[in-house]
Amino acid sequence: MKFAGILAVFAALMLSIGSVMAIPAGKMEFAAPNGKVTFDAKVHADKGAKCADCHTKPKLFEMKKGKDKITMKDMNEGKFCGACHDGKKAFSVKEAADCVKCHKK
Repeated sequence: MKFAGILAVFAALMLSIGSVMAIPAGKMEFAAPNGKVTFDAKVHADKGAKCADCHTKPKLFEMKKGKDKITMKDMNEGKFCGACHDGKKAFSVKEAADCVKCHKK
């Protein structure tokens, strides 16, 4: 009986290890020609987005910062941020008036 309790605790720990190892949501800055871009994971999470929405299904971004070579051309074609920032789901990456929402000089 004691062994079953220990086994249950061990199983619970193993199932929760993924969330313990996850990187906490925060802000990441990226250099860009039109001014640095700050991605705020909390802002996206507050709108209902989950990490897996962009990092797994579909895989829009790699998990490691700097692995993706993001360009406005790609975003305008619906890749990377442009997958959601299309003017329907979120403000469009194509609208010049919205550039300042991401790019800060």
